[in-house]
Amino acid sequence: MSKVMVSLPDDLLAELDAEVKRRSTSRSALLAAAARRELKRRDPADLASAVERSERRFQDAGSFESADVVRADRDERR
Repeated sequence: MSKVMVSLPDDLLAELDAEVKRRSTSRSALLAAAARRELKRRDPADLASAVERSERRFQDAGSFESADVVRADRDERR
C-alpha cells in the first residue's frame, strides 16, 4: 500500500475528522472511499453529451400527455 501526502484547508480537515469520528473509521479509509466514489462518477462532459443526444431524439416527438403513454403501455401488456 502506498502513502501520500495531501494538503487540505483547516476547515475541511476539521469536517473530515468529525466525520471520521462519527463513522468510527480512519482518515485513510474515508478518503479512500471518497476517492473510489469520485472515480466511479461519470465524466460531466459524457453526461452533457448524453442529454444532448436525448434532446435531439425527442425534438420531433411533439407534445403528449404522459398519463396516456403510461395507460397505453399498461394496456399493451395485458
